[in-house]
Parts: sequence; structure tokens; C-alpha cells
Amino acid sequence: MTQDFYCEGVLSGRTEVEIVMETDNVLAFHHTRPSYEHHIVVIPKVHIPSFISEEETNDDELILGIMRVIKKIAADMVERTGASKIVTNLGSYQGSKHLHWHVISGERVT
Repeated sequence: MTQDFYCEGVLSGRTEVEIVMETDNVLAFHHTRPSYEHHIVVIPKVHIPSFISEEETNDDELILGIMRVIKKIAADMVERTGASKIVTNLGSYQGSKHLHWHVISGERVT
């Protein structure tokens, strides 16, 4: 995997994704290799390496916009499936060095 699959693949258009929700600053889409029956990824459209990184663009306004999208997707998922989980990874747990959140539900598929 590249250091930033989301910039290099998704946001560049090289990797086609099924969009769930989009705002000016946030993109949510079905995971390209889902680990759960229902697996949606939420990313900012600007490069932010991590939730805890200190770029000027990693500000409260951006995080609030991401949380609004996550809240809507999680609520829809709970309505459809009865449950959801919201996960992000930091440091060496990050497979891609771009801030991203997973909204998941159902059985593990991989």
C-alpha cells in the first residue's frame, strides 16, 4: 500500500469509489476492500496525515465537518443494520497516512 492511498488513489480519481456522501471538504465512500459487511470510509478532501497531526488545515472546522458526515452515516447505518462502530487509527496502526475514519457494521468478511 502507498503512504497515502486516499490522495494518490481516491482523490486523484485513479481508484473509482462508490460515493455515499460528499461535502465541499469531506468524502464518504464504500471501502474498496471492506473488512465488514457494511464498511464506509470518511476522509477530508485535503491531505491531513493523521487526526493528531498539527497542520493548519487540521482545524476544528474541518473536524466538525467530518464528524457531521460520520454522524449522518452512522445514524443511517444503525437504522438499516441495528448497529455501527466508528474507528480511526493513529501512528503505526495507520495503513494509509491520510486522516480517515471507518464506519462499520455487521460481520467481519476478511
